[in-house]
Amino acid sequence: MIPLPTWMRRALFVTAVMNILAAVCFLPGAGALRDLAGFPAAGEPFYLMMVAMFVLLFGLGYLWAARAGHADRLFIGVAAVGKLTFFALVFCFWAAGALPLRAPATAAGDLLFGLMFVAWLRSVRSDTVGLSVVRPGVAAESGQSRAHG
Repeated sequence: MIPLPTWMRRALFVTAVMNILAAVCFLPGAGALRDLAGFPAAGEPFYLMMVAMFVLLFGLGYLWAARAGHADRLFIGVAAVGKLTFFALVFCFWAAGALPLRAPATAAGDLLFGLMFVAWLRSVRSDTVGLSVVRPGVAAESGQSRAHG
């Protein structure tokens, strides 16, 4: 786990709230909220629940990382890809005329946080934050491993 700077913790807190609220919007009975955001109001309840569950789980993950003050690069990497992909999909559907302009405007927060996550990932290198990398066949820092004598 890598310690988070204050700006990243704040970003995670804000995006946690954003995801938790978005999860509510994807519940099957929240068609009016989806319509307000520029997303299709109707949808198959099973798929809407699946989307709501994943959005909520990531929101809770962001909240946990923000409160803990540290995060794993893999989690933030997956989060960055997810946020950027969501924005790209919304933008493409808007460009194709399938969604109104308010849809990419609503998803702009995901673009912003996705870029922030990428910036954090680029600023943090596992070899500069005190993490040891264990390579097969290489003895640990304390000397020769016990397996080799």
